[in-house]
Amino acid sequence: LKLVKRELDARKIKYAYLDGKTQHRQSHVDQFQNDPNIPFFLISLKAGGVGLNLTAADYVIHLDPWWNPAVEMQASDRAHRIGQEKPVFVYKIIARDTVEEKILQLQEKKRALVKNLISTEASFFKSLTQADVKDLFS
Repeated sequence: LKLVKRELDARKIKYAYLDGKTQHRQSHVDQFQNDPNIPFFLISLKAGGVGLNLTAADYVIHLDPWWNPAVEMQASDRAHRIGQEKPVFVYKIIARDTVEEKILQLQEKKRALVKNLISTEASFFKSLTQADVKDLFS
């Protein structure tokens, strides 16, 4: 997030910023929501995951994935709130051969396990391998 902030500063592009150290969160949200000259709102995933209503956003770009896909979904949902009148596009940027790529692979495995568990609970348990069980607890 700080790398993007540095680039926006260098290019003199306006933005709002929110992370865990930000004081007066709502004033930053209001600034982004009400000023069409602020095209970007940089928000850390953990700081932005709860309590925000960002109906002025049309894009959500995840630059730093979190191991728990539900946290990312909740952060994306900040832009899909009551009052949103535009389509919102969500992107996730992942570099190859990084820890983030491994996190994404872990998320996909967890998502597939949960999908199978919910859709076919009885046959799911029969199809679990020893490696699947090990993955669940590692």
